[in-house]
Amino acid sequence: MKILRGRWRATAPAWVLAAVAMVISASVMMAPAAGAYVPRPDADPFYAAPADLADYPDGAITRSRQIPLYGLPLPVSAWQVQYRTNDASDRPVPGMTTVMVPNLPWFGPGERPLLSYQIAEDGLGSQCAPSYALRGGWEIGGISTWIDTPFLAAALLRGWAVVTSDYEGPQSRFLDGVNSGRGVLDGIRAARALAPGGIGPRSPLGAWGYSGGAFATLWAAQLQPDYAPDVRFAGITSGGVPANWPAIAQGVDGTVQAGLTMLVLLAVAQNNPDAGIVEMLNDRGRRMLAEDATACGLDLIVKYLNARVDDYTIEPNLLSHPSFRAATDPQELGAGAPRAPTYLYHSTTDDVIPVAGFTELLDRYCAQGADISFVYSLLPSHNPTAAGEAAGAMGYLADRFAGLPVAPGCHGG
Repeated sequence: MKILRGRWRATAPAWVLAAVAMVISASVMMAPAAGAYVPRPDADPFYAAPADLADYPDGAITRSRQIPLYGLPLPVSAWQVQYRTNDASDRPVPGMTTVMVPNLPWFGPGERPLLSYQIAEDGLGSQCAPSYALRGGWEIGGISTWIDTPFLAAALLRGWAVVTSDYEGPQSRFLDGVNSGRGVLDGIRAARALAPGGIGPRSPLGAWGYSGGAFATLWAAQLQPDYAPDVRFAGITSGGVPANWPAIAQGVDGTVQAGLTMLVLLAVAQNNPDAGIVEMLNDRGRRMLAEDATACGLDLIVKYLNARVDDYTIEPNLLSHPSFRAATDPQELGAGAPRAPTYLYHSTTDDVIPVAGFTELLDRYCAQGADISFVYSLLPSHNPTAAGEAAGAMGYLADRFAGLPVAPGCHGG
Protein backbone atom coordinates (compact mmCIF):
# COMPACT_ATOMS: atom_id res chain seq x y z
CA MET A 1 0.00 0.00 0.00
CA LYS A 2 2.90 2.40 0.53
CA ILE A 3 3.80 2.17 -3.12
CA LEU A 4 0.24 2.89 -4.18
CA ARG A 5 -0.03 5.89 -1.89
CA GLY A 6 3.28 7.22 -3.12
CA ARG A 7 2.16 7.12 -6.72
CA TRP A 8 -1.12 8.80 -5.71
CA ARG A 9 0.96 11.71 -4.38
CA ALA A 10 3.24 11.82 -7.41
CA THR A 11 0.55 13.45 -9.54
CA ALA A 12 -0.91 15.75 -6.89
CA PRO A 13 -0.96 15.67 -3.09
CA ALA A 14 -3.87 13.60 -1.86
CA TRP A 15 -5.14 16.45 0.31
CA VAL A 16 -5.26 18.75 -2.75
CA LEU A 17 -7.26 16.20 -4.73
CA ALA A 18 -9.58 15.69 -1.78
CA ALA A 19 -10.05 19.43 -1.24
CA VAL A 20 -10.86 20.14 -4.87
CA ALA A 21 -13.19 17.15 -5.01
CA MET A 22 -14.98 18.45 -1.90
CA VAL A 23 -15.40 21.89 -3.50
CA ILE A 24 -16.90 20.32 -6.62
CA SER A 25 -19.11 18.08 -4.51
CA ALA A 26 -20.33 21.06 -2.47
CA SER A 27 -21.10 22.93 -5.70
CA VAL A 28 -23.07 19.93 -6.92
CA MET A 29 -25.13 19.80 -3.73
CA MET A 30 -26.02 23.50 -4.02
CA ALA A 31 -27.03 23.27 -7.67
CA PRO A 32 -30.77 22.55 -7.36
CA ALA A 33 -31.52 26.17 -6.53
CA ALA A 34 -29.75 27.41 -9.65
CA GLY A 35 -30.15 24.59 -12.18
CA ALA A 36 -32.56 24.71 -15.10
CA TYR A 37 -35.33 22.13 -15.39
CA VAL A 38 -34.11 18.84 -16.81
CA PRO A 39 -36.74 16.34 -17.99
CA ARG A 40 -36.49 12.73 -16.95
CA PRO A 41 -34.95 10.50 -19.64
CA ASP A 42 -38.27 8.82 -20.44
CA ALA A 43 -39.72 12.29 -21.17
CA ASP A 44 -36.70 13.57 -23.13
CA PRO A 45 -36.82 12.97 -26.93
CA PHE A 46 -33.00 12.86 -26.99
CA TYR A 47 -33.18 9.41 -25.35
CA ALA A 48 -35.70 7.98 -27.83
CA ALA A 49 -34.48 5.21 -30.10
CA PRO A 50 -33.87 6.25 -33.72
CA ALA A 51 -36.03 4.42 -36.22
CA ASP A 52 -32.92 3.09 -37.97
CA LEU A 53 -31.10 2.01 -34.78
CA ALA A 54 -30.58 -1.55 -36.04
CA ASP A 55 -28.60 -0.20 -39.02
CA TYR A 56 -25.84 1.13 -36.75
CA PRO A 57 -22.90 -1.04 -35.68
CA ASP A 58 -22.39 -1.78 -31.99
CA GLY A 59 -21.14 1.28 -30.12
CA ALA A 60 -21.79 3.68 -33.00
CA ILE A 61 -22.98 7.17 -32.05
CA THR A 62 -26.57 7.90 -33.03
CA ARG A 63 -26.69 11.43 -31.57
CA SER A 64 -24.78 13.62 -29.11
CA ARG A 65 -25.08 16.95 -27.33
CA GLN A 66 -22.79 19.00 -25.13
CA ILE A 67 -24.06 19.59 -21.59
CA PRO A 68 -23.00 21.58 -18.52
CA LEU A 69 -21.91 18.91 -16.06
CA TYR A 70 -24.43 18.82 -13.17
CA GLY A 71 -25.90 21.94 -14.78
CA LEU A 72 -22.96 23.92 -13.34
CA PRO A 73 -20.18 26.03 -14.89
CA LEU A 74 -17.44 23.55 -14.01
CA PRO A 75 -14.03 23.43 -15.75
CA VAL A 76 -15.01 20.21 -17.50
CA SER A 77 -16.36 19.65 -21.00
CA ALA A 78 -19.14 17.08 -21.05
CA TRP A 79 -21.32 15.39 -23.62
CA GLN A 80 -24.28 13.07 -23.57
CA VAL A 81 -23.91 10.46 -26.27
CA GLN A 82 -26.55 8.04 -27.49
CA TYR A 83 -25.22 4.87 -29.09
CA ARG A 84 -26.38 1.51 -30.36
CA THR A 85 -25.96 -1.45 -28.06
CA ASN A 86 -27.72 -4.81 -27.58
CA ASP A 87 -29.70 -6.15 -24.67
CA ALA A 88 -29.34 -9.64 -23.22
CA SER A 89 -31.77 -10.97 -25.85
CA ASP A 90 -29.60 -9.56 -28.66
CA ARG A 91 -32.11 -6.86 -29.55
CA PRO A 92 -30.68 -3.47 -30.57
CA VAL A 93 -31.40 -0.83 -27.93
CA PRO A 94 -30.26 2.78 -27.49
CA GLY A 95 -27.55 3.27 -24.89
CA MET A 96 -26.71 6.56 -23.20
CA THR A 97 -23.37 7.66 -21.80
CA THR A 98 -21.79 10.80 -20.42
CA VAL A 99 -18.29 11.66 -21.58
CA MET A 100 -16.26 14.12 -19.48
CA VAL A 101 -12.90 15.74 -20.26
CA PRO A 102 -11.09 18.27 -18.04
CA ASN A 103 -10.48 21.65 -19.66
CA LEU A 104 -6.73 21.19 -19.43
CA PRO A 105 -4.27 19.75 -21.93
CA TRP A 106 -2.89 16.30 -21.22
CA PHE A 107 0.72 16.64 -20.06
CA GLY A 108 1.44 12.97 -19.52
CA PRO A 109 3.09 10.56 -21.94
CA GLY A 110 1.12 9.26 -24.90
CA GLU A 111 -2.56 9.98 -25.40
CA ARG A 112 -4.95 11.03 -22.64
CA PRO A 113 -6.17 7.98 -20.65
CA LEU A 114 -9.85 7.09 -20.69
CA LEU A 115 -11.52 5.74 -17.54
CA SER A 116 -14.82 3.92 -17.81
CA TYR A 117 -16.37 4.65 -14.41
CA GLN A 118 -19.49 2.68 -13.50
CA ILE A 119 -21.74 4.37 -10.97
CA ALA A 120 -24.03 2.08 -8.95
CA GLU A 121 -27.20 2.73 -10.94
CA ASP A 122 -29.23 0.50 -8.58
CA GLY A 123 -32.69 1.40 -9.78
CA LEU A 124 -35.72 0.42 -11.83
CA GLY A 125 -36.57 3.76 -13.47
CA SER A 126 -34.99 6.26 -15.83
CA GLN A 127 -34.67 8.88 -13.08
CA CYS A 128 -32.08 6.59 -11.43
CA ALA A 129 -29.74 6.77 -14.45
CA PRO A 130 -26.38 8.56 -14.02
CA SER A 131 -26.82 10.63 -17.18
CA TYR A 132 -29.89 12.31 -15.69
CA ALA A 133 -28.07 13.46 -12.56
CA LEU A 134 -24.91 14.36 -14.47
CA ARG A 135 -26.93 16.72 -16.67
CA GLY A 136 -28.47 18.37 -13.62
CA GLY A 137 -31.56 16.28 -12.91
CA TRP A 138 -32.17 16.70 -9.19
CA GLU A 139 -34.14 13.88 -7.61
CA ILE A 140 -33.36 11.63 -4.68
CA GLY A 141 -32.65 8.80 -7.12
CA GLY A 142 -29.48 10.61 -8.16
CA ILE A 143 -27.81 10.07 -4.79
CA SER A 144 -25.54 7.31 -6.14
CA THR A 145 -24.21 9.72 -8.77
CA TRP A 146 -23.72 12.59 -6.33
CA ILE A 147 -21.81 10.52 -3.78
CA ASP A 148 -19.49 9.29 -6.53
CA THR A 149 -18.66 12.89 -7.51
CA PRO A 150 -15.36 12.94 -5.54
CA PHE A 151 -14.14 9.88 -7.45
CA LEU A 152 -15.10 11.38 -10.80
CA ALA A 153 -13.44 14.64 -9.78
CA ALA A 154 -10.25 12.91 -8.70
CA ALA A 155 -9.97 11.16 -12.08
CA LEU A 156 -10.59 14.40 -13.96
CA LEU A 157 -8.04 16.22 -11.82
CA ARG A 158 -5.45 13.70 -12.97
CA GLY A 159 -6.22 14.76 -16.53
CA TRP A 160 -8.05 11.57 -17.42
CA ALA A 161 -11.16 11.55 -19.56
CA VAL A 162 -14.12 9.71 -18.02
CA VAL A 163 -17.01 7.84 -19.63
CA THR A 164 -20.00 6.91 -17.43
CA SER A 165 -22.75 4.88 -19.07
CA ASP A 166 -26.36 4.18 -18.12
CA TYR A 167 -25.54 0.49 -18.32
CA GLU A 168 -28.95 -0.72 -17.17
CA GLY A 169 -30.30 0.43 -20.55
CA PRO A 170 -33.57 2.12 -21.53
CA GLN A 171 -35.63 -0.44 -19.57
CA SER A 172 -33.58 0.13 -16.37
CA ARG A 173 -32.80 -3.57 -15.96
CA PHE A 174 -31.14 -3.90 -12.59
CA LEU A 175 -29.43 -7.27 -12.05
CA ASP A 176 -28.94 -8.10 -15.74
CA GLY A 177 -25.26 -8.87 -16.22
CA VAL A 178 -25.14 -9.30 -20.00
CA ASN A 179 -27.21 -6.17 -20.56
CA SER A 180 -24.96 -4.20 -18.18
CA GLY A 181 -21.66 -5.47 -19.56
CA ARG A 182 -22.66 -4.74 -23.14
CA GLY A 183 -23.84 -1.26 -22.17
CA VAL A 184 -20.42 -0.52 -20.64
CA LEU A 185 -18.43 -1.87 -23.60
CA ASP A 186 -20.47 -0.08 -26.23
CA GLY A 187 -20.37 3.11 -24.16
CA ILE A 188 -16.57 2.94 -24.33
CA ARG A 189 -16.76 2.47 -28.09
CA ALA A 190 -19.00 5.54 -28.33
CA ALA A 191 -16.62 7.65 -26.22
CA ARG A 192 -13.72 6.64 -28.44
CA ALA A 193 -15.76 7.52 -31.53
CA LEU A 194 -16.56 10.95 -30.08
CA ALA A 195 -12.81 11.35 -29.43
CA PRO A 196 -12.87 14.62 -27.45
CA GLY A 197 -9.92 16.32 -25.79
CA GLY A 198 -7.10 14.12 -26.94
CA ILE A 199 -8.74 10.71 -26.60
CA GLY A 200 -7.31 8.59 -29.38
CA PRO A 201 -6.92 5.00 -30.54
CA ARG A 202 -3.84 4.60 -28.33
CA SER A 203 -5.41 6.05 -25.20
CA PRO A 204 -4.92 3.59 -22.33
CA LEU A 205 -8.27 2.35 -21.10
CA GLY A 206 -9.28 1.55 -17.54
CA ALA A 207 -12.49 0.54 -15.79
CA TRP A 208 -13.61 1.09 -12.21
CA GLY A 209 -16.76 0.50 -10.23
CA TYR A 210 -17.88 -0.10 -6.66
CA SER A 211 -20.81 -2.23 -5.49
CA GLY A 212 -23.43 -2.11 -8.27
CA GLY A 213 -20.81 -0.38 -10.38
CA ALA A 214 -18.44 -3.29 -9.76
CA PHE A 215 -21.13 -5.67 -11.03
CA ALA A 216 -21.30 -3.80 -14.36
CA THR A 217 -17.52 -3.37 -14.56
CA LEU A 218 -16.73 -7.04 -14.06
CA TRP A 219 -19.51 -8.17 -16.38
CA ALA A 220 -17.94 -5.93 -19.03
CA ALA A 221 -14.59 -7.60 -18.35
CA GLN A 222 -16.20 -11.04 -18.59
CA LEU A 223 -17.88 -10.29 -21.94
CA GLN A 224 -15.03 -8.28 -23.48
CA PRO A 225 -13.04 -11.05 -25.21
CA ASP A 226 -16.00 -12.21 -27.32
CA TYR A 227 -18.31 -9.20 -27.46
CA ALA A 228 -15.76 -6.38 -27.81
CA PRO A 229 -12.27 -7.67 -28.66
CA ASP A 230 -11.40 -4.16 -29.84
CA VAL A 231 -11.91 -2.81 -26.30
CA ARG A 232 -8.75 -3.74 -24.46
CA PHE A 233 -8.30 -2.67 -20.87
CA ALA A 234 -4.95 -1.65 -19.44
CA GLY A 235 -6.33 -2.23 -15.96
CA ILE A 236 -9.54 -2.84 -14.03
CA THR A 237 -10.44 -2.00 -10.44
CA SER A 238 -13.57 -2.99 -8.51
CA GLY A 239 -14.62 -3.02 -4.87
CA GLY A 240 -17.57 -4.12 -2.77
CA VAL A 241 -18.12 -6.78 -5.42
CA PRO A 242 -21.62 -8.30 -5.54
CA ALA A 243 -21.50 -12.11 -5.54
CA ASN A 244 -24.07 -14.68 -4.39
CA TRP A 245 -27.23 -12.62 -4.87
CA PRO A 246 -29.48 -14.75 -2.62
CA ALA A 247 -26.98 -14.29 0.23
CA ILE A 248 -26.92 -10.53 -0.39
CA ALA A 249 -30.73 -10.34 -0.32
CA GLN A 250 -31.00 -12.56 2.76
CA GLY A 251 -28.29 -10.66 4.60
CA VAL A 252 -30.10 -7.31 4.54
CA ASP A 253 -33.65 -8.68 4.82
CA GLY A 254 -35.30 -7.22 7.92
CA THR A 255 -32.55 -4.61 8.46
CA VAL A 256 -32.25 -0.89 7.79
CA GLN A 257 -31.01 -1.89 4.31
CA ALA A 258 -34.05 -4.08 3.59
CA GLY A 259 -34.96 -1.88 0.63
CA LEU A 260 -32.04 -3.47 -1.20
CA THR A 261 -33.67 -6.87 -0.70
CA MET A 262 -36.84 -5.47 -2.23
CA LEU A 263 -34.81 -4.03 -5.12
CA VAL A 264 -33.38 -7.47 -5.88
CA LEU A 265 -36.81 -9.11 -5.54
CA LEU A 266 -38.48 -6.56 -7.81
CA ALA A 267 -35.74 -6.85 -10.42
CA VAL A 268 -35.88 -10.65 -10.42
CA ALA A 269 -39.68 -10.57 -10.80
CA GLN A 270 -39.61 -8.00 -13.60
CA ASN A 271 -36.67 -9.44 -15.53
CA ASN A 272 -37.89 -13.04 -15.31
CA PRO A 273 -41.67 -13.04 -15.81
CA ASP A 274 -41.72 -16.82 -16.39
CA ALA A 275 -39.69 -17.70 -13.28
CA GLY A 276 -42.76 -18.04 -11.05
CA ILE A 277 -41.65 -15.30 -8.64
CA VAL A 278 -44.76 -13.15 -9.15
CA GLU A 279 -46.97 -16.13 -8.42
CA MET A 280 -45.31 -16.45 -4.99
CA LEU A 281 -46.24 -12.89 -3.95
CA ASN A 282 -49.27 -12.17 -1.78
CA ASP A 283 -51.58 -9.19 -2.28
CA ARG A 284 -49.19 -6.91 -0.43
CA GLY A 285 -46.32 -8.10 -2.59
CA ARG A 286 -48.29 -7.52 -5.80
CA ARG A 287 -49.09 -3.98 -4.67
CA MET A 288 -45.37 -3.45 -4.08
CA LEU A 289 -44.63 -4.74 -7.57
CA ALA A 290 -47.12 -2.27 -9.06
CA GLU A 291 -46.25 0.73 -6.88
CA ASP A 292 -42.47 0.42 -7.01
CA ALA A 293 -41.91 -0.83 -10.54
CA THR A 294 -39.79 2.23 -11.38
CA ALA A 295 -38.33 3.06 -7.95
CA CYS A 296 -34.68 3.86 -7.24
CA GLY A 297 -32.73 2.00 -4.58
CA LEU A 298 -32.79 4.86 -2.08
CA ASP A 299 -36.57 5.20 -2.46
CA LEU A 300 -36.90 1.56 -1.48
CA ILE A 301 -34.47 1.82 1.44
CA VAL A 302 -36.54 4.66 2.90
CA LYS A 303 -39.87 2.94 2.28
CA TYR A 304 -38.99 -0.57 3.42
CA LEU A 305 -36.94 0.10 6.53
CA ASN A 306 -36.64 -3.19 8.47
CA ALA A 307 -39.17 -4.91 6.19
CA ARG A 308 -39.14 -8.68 5.68
CA VAL A 309 -39.77 -10.47 2.40
CA ASP A 310 -41.93 -13.09 4.11
CA ASP A 311 -44.54 -10.38 4.77
CA TYR A 312 -44.95 -9.96 1.00
CA THR A 313 -45.10 -13.57 -0.12
CA ILE A 314 -47.28 -16.66 0.15
CA GLU A 315 -44.17 -18.85 -0.10
CA PRO A 316 -42.01 -18.81 3.05
CA ASN A 317 -38.28 -18.31 2.58
CA LEU A 318 -38.71 -17.17 -1.02
CA LEU A 319 -35.10 -15.97 -1.10
CA SER A 320 -34.00 -19.59 -0.65
CA HIS A 321 -36.50 -21.02 -3.13
CA PRO A 322 -35.06 -22.93 -6.11
CA SER A 323 -36.94 -20.63 -8.51
CA PHE A 324 -35.30 -17.58 -6.99
CA ARG A 325 -31.86 -19.19 -7.21
CA ALA A 326 -32.56 -20.25 -10.82
CA ALA A 327 -33.33 -16.62 -11.69
CA THR A 328 -30.23 -15.20 -9.99
CA ASP A 329 -27.67 -17.87 -10.95
CA PRO A 330 -27.21 -16.53 -14.51
CA GLN A 331 -26.34 -13.13 -13.03
CA GLU A 332 -23.43 -14.40 -10.96
CA LEU A 333 -19.94 -13.36 -12.04
CA GLY A 334 -17.09 -15.79 -12.56
CA ALA A 335 -17.82 -17.70 -15.76
CA GLY A 336 -14.89 -15.83 -17.28
CA ALA A 337 -12.08 -14.01 -15.49
CA PRO A 338 -10.84 -10.55 -16.53
CA ARG A 339 -8.10 -10.71 -19.16
CA ALA A 340 -6.60 -7.41 -17.97
CA PRO A 341 -4.65 -6.86 -14.73
CA THR A 342 -7.25 -6.37 -12.00
CA TYR A 343 -7.36 -4.87 -8.50
CA LEU A 344 -10.21 -6.04 -6.24
CA TYR A 345 -11.03 -4.92 -2.70
CA HIS A 346 -13.72 -5.77 -0.16
CA SER A 347 -14.36 -5.07 3.51
CA THR A 348 -14.09 -8.07 5.83
CA THR A 349 -17.07 -6.59 7.71
CA ASP A 350 -19.17 -5.53 4.71
CA ASP A 351 -22.73 -5.12 5.99
CA VAL A 352 -24.35 -5.18 2.54
CA ILE A 353 -22.40 -7.73 0.48
CA PRO A 354 -21.06 -10.65 2.55
CA VAL A 355 -17.33 -11.14 2.16
CA ALA A 356 -17.77 -14.90 1.64
CA GLY A 357 -19.18 -14.29 -1.84
CA PHE A 358 -16.19 -12.11 -2.70
CA THR A 359 -13.82 -14.87 -1.60
CA GLU A 360 -15.63 -17.46 -3.71
CA LEU A 361 -15.50 -15.20 -6.78
CA LEU A 362 -11.83 -14.42 -6.19
CA ASP A 363 -11.09 -18.14 -6.02
CA ARG A 364 -12.84 -18.70 -9.35
CA TYR A 365 -10.92 -15.88 -11.00
CA CYS A 366 -7.58 -17.09 -9.66
CA ALA A 367 -8.28 -20.68 -10.73
CA GLN A 368 -8.68 -19.36 -14.27
CA GLY A 369 -5.21 -17.81 -14.23
CA ALA A 370 -6.20 -14.15 -13.83
CA ASP A 371 -3.66 -11.52 -12.77
CA ILE A 372 -5.28 -10.04 -9.68
CA SER A 373 -4.13 -7.92 -6.77
CA PHE A 374 -6.69 -8.15 -3.98
CA VAL A 375 -7.24 -6.42 -0.66
CA TYR A 376 -9.32 -7.59 2.28
CA SER A 377 -9.97 -4.19 3.82
CA LEU A 378 -10.18 -3.74 7.58
CA LEU A 379 -12.28 -0.63 7.16
CA PRO A 380 -15.70 -1.15 8.73
CA SER A 381 -18.70 -1.90 6.52
CA HIS A 382 -19.64 -1.21 2.90
CA ASN A 383 -19.79 2.55 2.38
CA PRO A 384 -16.68 3.59 4.36
CA THR A 385 -14.64 1.09 2.36
CA ALA A 386 -15.74 2.74 -0.90
CA ALA A 387 -14.10 5.98 0.23
CA GLY A 388 -11.22 4.59 2.24
CA GLU A 389 -9.90 2.23 -0.43
CA ALA A 390 -10.35 4.58 -3.40
CA ALA A 391 -6.74 5.79 -3.33
CA GLY A 392 -5.44 2.25 -3.80
CA ALA A 393 -7.83 1.62 -6.68
CA MET A 394 -6.90 4.83 -8.45
CA GLY A 395 -3.19 4.33 -7.82
CA TYR A 396 -3.44 0.89 -9.43
CA LEU A 397 -5.09 2.39 -12.52
CA ALA A 398 -2.45 5.13 -12.71
CA ASP A 399 0.28 2.48 -12.73
CA ARG A 400 -1.45 0.58 -15.52
CA PHE A 401 -1.89 3.77 -17.56
CA ALA A 402 1.83 4.40 -17.09
CA GLY A 403 2.59 0.95 -18.48
CA LEU A 404 4.12 -0.44 -15.29
CA PRO A 405 4.16 -4.25 -15.23
CA VAL A 406 2.27 -6.44 -12.78
CA ALA A 407 3.33 -9.69 -11.19
CA PRO A 408 1.42 -12.57 -12.76
CA GLY A 409 -1.12 -14.52 -10.74
CA CYS A 410 -3.10 -13.57 -7.64
CA HIS A 411 -1.52 -11.56 -4.84
CA GLY A 412 -3.04 -10.30 -1.60
CA GLY A 413 -2.24 -6.96 -0.06
